[in-house]
Amino acid sequence: MRKLPYLYPGRFQPFHYGHETFIKTLLREGENVCIVLRDTGVSTKNPYTFEERKEVIEKVFKKEVKERRIEVIKIRDFKGIVHGRGVGYKIRELRLSDVIESISGTKIRNNKKDV
Repeated sequence: MRKLPYLYPGRFQPFHYGHETFIKTLLREGENVCIVLRDTGVSTKNPYTFEERKEVIEKVFKKEVKERRIEVIKIRDFKGIVHGRGVGYKIRELRLSDVIESISGTKIRNNKKDV
């Protein structure tokens, strides 16, 4: 039976090295990942479509997608994540280096406007 994945929800506007490092960390631990792309629509704050973000992720993780270790799905945008007691799954915070955690999609988007 295939190992259950960790859910990794986000806007990924854009998908960047910090996201890639986060996912690679889980993969190195032998985990599978279900990347849940929030369907935010397209705007100044969210310039990339679901299809564009999915394409970038699947290109970066081509092998892992083929092996079914990574799946990318669309979900309606949401306000937050809640859970109850004894939900049957883990809530895990994965911390990376300060350098990786300082990567900002907002800064990347703003720098693209300057080009």
